Amino acid sequence: MAFLDLKEFQEKLSTHFRPWQRSFQFWVRAADIYTGYKAFQLRVSFEKDVQKQEAMWERQHEFAAEKIYNMCSDLGGFFLKTAQVIGKPDLAPAAWVRRLVTLCDQAPTTPHHVIKVVLENELGRNVDELFERFDADPIGSASIAQVHRARLKGDKVDVVVKVQHPGVQHLMMTDIRNLQAFALFMQKTDIKFDLYSITKEMETQIGYEFDFKREADAMERIKHFLHENNKKASVIVPRVMRGMVTRSILKSLTLAYGQMILKSGFFHADPHPGNILICKGSEVALLDYGQVKDLPDNLRLAYANLVLAIADNDPIRASESYRELGIDTISKCEDEQKEMLKLAQTMFDTKLPPGVMMLQPFSEESSIKKIAVQAFPEELFSVLRTVHLLRGLSVGLGINYSCAEQWRPIAEEALYLSGRLKGGSF
Repeated sequence: MAFLDLKEFQEKLSTHFRPWQRSFQFWVRAADIYTGYKAFQLRVSFEKDVQKQEAMWERQHEFAAEKIYNMCSDLGGFFLKTAQVIGKPDLAPAAWVRRLVTLCDQAPTTPHHVIKVVLENELGRNVDELFERFDADPIGSASIAQVHRARLKGDKVDVVVKVQHPGVQHLMMTDIRNLQAFALFMQKTDIKFDLYSITKEMETQIGYEFDFKREADAMERIKHFLHENNKKASVIVPRVMRGMVTRSILKSLTLAYGQMILKSGFFHADPHPGNILICKGSEVALLDYGQVKDLPDNLRLAYANLVLAIADNDPIRASESYRELGIDTISKCEDEQKEMLKLAQTMFDTKLPPGVMMLQPFSEESSIKKIAVQAFPEELFSVLRTVHLLRGLSVGLGINYSCAEQWRPIAEEALYLSGRLKGGSF
């Protein structure tokens, strides 16, 4: 006679309904935050005093920040990544940044006994047979995986072992599809920007993060490229075991990314603070190669052309580059070329245009309000995200610099080698 294990049945039932529960929680909370802002916009429009308006906006942002923090903290997973993206001084209100920045190091950990089972299932051997030592407490934990210090049998060097949280992939894909639906709604109502294409690229990139073999290959490919193109590598890439931030460090990161994006097209696409390690001698290491992007040559060269347009403040070239990149826009202003350059600087440079302190897509003076972005290539999102993460680092450090100006010689070289640029001083 078969006995029903009530606990096992409850666990299976909970697992089955968990994606539905997460979806319900997301939509209830997102709707609450959105309607709160819409109601506030109506209320603040009756206040004519500018200073009082600013004070009202600050209180509203603080109120919303607490709700966004609670949603990201409670749901975890993909929403911790979302907090990393929007919780930057140049992109979000200061009240959001102050609240969300504390989430970056709060990813939950998977218990050691579960990690041990995952490892043994994946590697087909007992943990004690593989490792001389394996620390039970993780060095760190993120939304997809956590890392442990260990030492292989017969070796004298410590290694870092990265282990996925079990069951997280299905939940994160559920979260992304909810975000895609929300993006479609937002671009039809408030933000005239092709947000849906961006979320589609996020779905692709995050899907890659679960393939650790692909990540290992990416680490070795980027390490080889950086060593080939520099006498001393601008950043350190961890070695794969098969079977104090300063201005100079920001410069090293910017150089490495300029070379990867514009010369190779194959680049590390997740440079948030948790993936940057400062080593002895102020050397900087890039960690976590789950998100890498291989940019097609046509987009790589079109982006190189846009870099030159931004560096040279050339509105005509910026407009041409947008068309070449496949960014489809509709102008809602008289001085289209000037506003197009401002939009390019806002989207693709670490130095914001004059008078712009942070991105405000709801503002009537926003470039996105004046020039609607109807179509945005999915593959370009990783470049956009990388530039914005670099900008977040620079704003946080109080360093106002232009990555486009630093990348100008690299862009010129890429265009020259392709036959699209004559001469050059690189």
